[in-house]
Amino acid sequence: MTMETMTENGAQRYDVAVIGGGAAGLSAAVALGRARRSVIVLDDGAPRNAPADGVHNYLTRDGMPPSELLAAGRKEAEQYGALIVRAEATAARPAGAGFEVTTGDGETVLARRLVVTTGLTDELPDVPGVRELWGRDVLHCPYCHGWEVAGRSIGVLASGPMAVHQTLLFRQWTDDLVLFTHTAPPPTPEQAEQFAARDIRIVIGPVERLETADGRLTGVRMQDGSYIARDVVVAGPRMVARSGLLRSLGLQPVPHPLGTEAGEFIESDRTGLTAVPGVWVAGNVTDLSAQVISAAAQGLTAGATVNWDLIAEETQRAVEAARG
Repeated sequence: MTMETMTENGAQRYDVAVIGGGAAGLSAAVALGRARRSVIVLDDGAPRNAPADGVHNYLTRDGMPPSELLAAGRKEAEQYGALIVRAEATAARPAGAGFEVTTGDGETVLARRLVVTTGLTDELPDVPGVRELWGRDVLHCPYCHGWEVAGRSIGVLASGPMAVHQTLLFRQWTDDLVLFTHTAPPPTPEQAEQFAARDIRIVIGPVERLETADGRLTGVRMQDGSYIARDVVVAGPRMVARSGLLRSLGLQPVPHPLGTEAGEFIESDRTGLTAVPGVWVAGNVTDLSAQVISAAAQGLTAGATVNWDLIAEETQRAVEAARG
């Protein structure tokens, strides 16, 4: 058991370095801290859900602002001895019996194991207004935001392979729904029949921009000049794992099952273990559709598995020493 950090050639050494301080990373840090492991969390302070008003579908924490959830998580992790540092981990490499992590400010951290929870980047449709309204009036997940916009006029901006699925899904939350095909092909006859049966309007043609008043969405302006008033727009981003540090270890992202246009992620087994021994992943970096509570659960699983992996290593060393 090692509750104190050590120094090696001037670098700090820990049992585990957690890269990313979101729900997945902090959950892993809590599990490892409670297991009496020395843990450092390196977090760049750029959570994906920062624009959102609240976290939803998180039992007992529904509606809590993301910043408050993370603040509570950091407090819990620190309670069990985790050191949380605001720093961007830019690269990692094998070093001795563990790994050497380099930060953007040139610091070095040594750790026996890595848990990478760097999340993903949403690559948004290139339509003026989408980025500015992202997380407020431009949404993508009905389970995250559907209740809050229920009954309002909603438009789906076809921007990826999930557009038809999103359209049929959001019909559960509103009777006033429009699909903007934008640059996507028109719906197939079968899809058009489904939309007609569910009273979903289809608008063919490219979107020029989203229009606003006082910082809130008012509607969608088409390239042909027509205008359709909308309270909310749904857009499917391309979800890309933030995998720079993992790439430095030789781990390359793989395409989403629906194709590269949907996104890419880092493969792992059910515990989060990657193809590089000693490196685990959790949350959106490996599961693009994971919500906050799912990411936290994956962090717990990864943390517990890492602790067992360390126990197995320590037990083997103890057996060898006893034999000697």
